[in-house]
Amino acid sequence: QVQLVESGGGSVQAGGSLRLSCAASGRTLSSYAMGWFRQAPGKEREYVSAITWSDGTTYYADSVKGRFTISRDNAKNTVYLQMNSLKPEDTAVYYCAAVVCCWYAVGSWGQGTQVTVSS
Repeated sequence: QVQLVESGGGSVQAGGSLRLSCAASGRTLSSYAMGWFRQAPGKEREYVSAITWSDGTTYYADSVKGRFTISRDNAKNTVYLQMNSLKPEDTAVYYCAAVVCCWYAVGSWGQGTQVTVSS
């Protein structure tokens, strides 16, 4: 079982930046990649980005490509999401998850962290 704790959300104006963190733990952690998802009010949860623990290969949804950067610190079992050039449509609760290709969450979700972008 993988346990996840997200942090780093907040409120920013359009064009601003935020950095999200996801601290992960669990004996099966190395069996999966890690991903970020988001859920806006009234919408389904959607995939944002993913990264492999082994070699750091990264993947992005088209909506965030060029603006968001996912990274990981293997020593800390932590995954980050650097979000630049934020838009009001990025407003959502952001969740990290252990994932399998391409890309589906496995196990339980963390509590999520709210990101609000004002115009």
